[in-house]
Amino acid sequence: MSKPDYMNTSVQEPPLDYSFRSIHVIQDLTSEEPRTGLRPIRHSKSGKSLTQSLWLNNNVLNDLRDFSHVVSLLLEHPENLAWIDLSFNDLTSIDPVLTTFFNLSVLYLHGNSIQRLGEVNKLAVLPRLRSLTLHGNPIEEEKGYRQYVLCTLPRITTFDFSGVTKADHASAEVWKRMNIKPKKVRIKQNAL
Repeated sequence: MSKPDYMNTSVQEPPLDYSFRSIHVIQDLTSEEPRTGLRPIRHSKSGKSLTQSLWLNNNVLNDLRDFSHVVSLLLEHPENLAWIDLSFNDLTSIDPVLTTFFNLSVLYLHGNSIQRLGEVNKLAVLPRLRSLTLHGNPIEEEKGYRQYVLCTLPRITTFDFSGVTKADHASAEVWKRMNIKPKKVRIKQNAL
């Protein structure tokens, strides 16, 4: 008796690698051949890849329009996507579509054009995110960059290719208490 396809979906599978392909829009992935590695990519009976890793680094993407749709055309089990590499593109924000992949544990966004540190807040909904890169973006120049990311995403164990220590988490908490004002609780006038 053979295992169902979803049992064979694995991070150990080689990535679907579209790096260095001069890709401008996500839709180009459907007509572009992925790079071949040392090991062949396994496919389901329907012809879709059984990997959990998608590498789109070193392209010229400036948005992720139709990302979910295209990923569903390429991967047999897009819901199992665990690693997305979007490093060295032209992204100016963290697209909310990335937050729909709840099994995402590795996300590389270094070397883009992300301007606002608050963009990191979107990633707080990803329960399995453990490794994140953001260096080489304009946000890296913001005061408290590392502390902000670590207090916003406390489950991160590797940030910008550096391990996150207990001391890092402690200093992020201190930074948070000193720099982020708690939300004020408004008391309704009628309650008085």
